[in-house]
Amino acid sequence: MLVISLINNQSIRYSTASFNRTNFPAGFLFGTASSAYQYEGAAREGGKGPSIWDTFTHRYPDKIIDRSNGDVAVDSYHRYKEDVQIMKEMGLNAYRFSISWPRILPNGKLSGGVNKNGVKYYNNLINGLLANDIEPFITLFHWDLPQSLEDEYSGFLSPRVVVAGYALGILAPGRCSASQNINCTGGDSATEPYLVSHYQLLAHAAAVNLYKRKYQEIQKGIIGITLVTPWMVPYSNARHNKNAAQRALDFSLGWFMDPLTNGDYPHVMKSYVGNRLPKFSKNKLRWQLQISSMFIQRDS
Repeated sequence: MLVISLINNQSIRYSTASFNRTNFPAGFLFGTASSAYQYEGAAREGGKGPSIWDTFTHRYPDKIIDRSNGDVAVDSYHRYKEDVQIMKEMGLNAYRFSISWPRILPNGKLSGGVNKNGVKYYNNLINGLLANDIEPFITLFHWDLPQSLEDEYSGFLSPRVVVAGYALGILAPGRCSASQNINCTGGDSATEPYLVSHYQLLAHAAAVNLYKRKYQEIQKGIIGITLVTPWMVPYSNARHNKNAAQRALDFSLGWFMDPLTNGDYPHVMKSYVGNRLPKFSKNKLRWQLQISSMFIQRDS
C-alpha cells in the first residue's frame, strides 16, 4: 500500500503532469487503512461487548481534547457499503482494517460465546471488498481489548497474554493499567510501558508461530506486523544532536524492530532503562521473535 506525501521544496522541483498508475509495477497496491474503534461506531449494537477504549472515553471524557468517543465514529458498521463504493471510486485496490475483538468475543473468550452478528459484519465487509476487486488486509488487534479481560488480568501487564491466547481466542492480548493504587490511577509510566511492549512482542511471536505451524500450509496466508515508523533528523551535524536523533529512533522504531530482527532491545534502551527493561530469555524465545514476522508494514 502507498501513502504519498508531496513536499514542496523550492530547491527541487518535479513535474507530476504525467504521474499515474502506469509509473508503478504491475501488482502494486494503492490502499487506505482504518481501525475498528475509530471507524465502526455501533459501540453497543450487534452484540458487541465493551472495550477498554469504550470504558476510558466514558470514564475520562476530559482526557480527549473534544470529548469525542467511538460510540458512533464514522458509522462504518452501518455504512460499510458506502465506504467500499468510495474506495472503488477512488481507484483503490487494498484496504487494511482491524477486527474488533469484543465484537467477535464480547467477553473476550470462546467460553463466553461467539457473537454471530460480529462475524457476519466482517464477512459482509470482506465480501463487499472482494466483489469490488479490493484486497482486504486484516489487523487482528488494534488496541481495543475487551474490558472483561482487562478486569480479569490487567491486559498486557500480565504474561498471560503471551500464552497463544489471542491466536486461539482464549486470552486476547490487551493493554491498560490496573488502578490498584488509588492515588495513581494512570499507572506507572516508569515501568509499565516496558512490560506492555515486552508482552506485545512475545504475544505477537506466539500468534505468528502458531499460525505458521498449524494453519499456513493449508490456508496459504501471510502474517506479519505493522510498526509505527517516525523518522528523526538531527538538528545539526553536532555529535550530541546526531546521538539524540538516533536515541529517539531507538526508543520508537528500534524498540520493536530490534527484537524482531536481532532478538533483543537496542543497546541504548538497555543502557538508559536498566533493570526496568524486561529481558528476553536466550535461545528459544529470541529465536521465535526473530522468525515471527513474514513481513513488516510501516505505519507513519
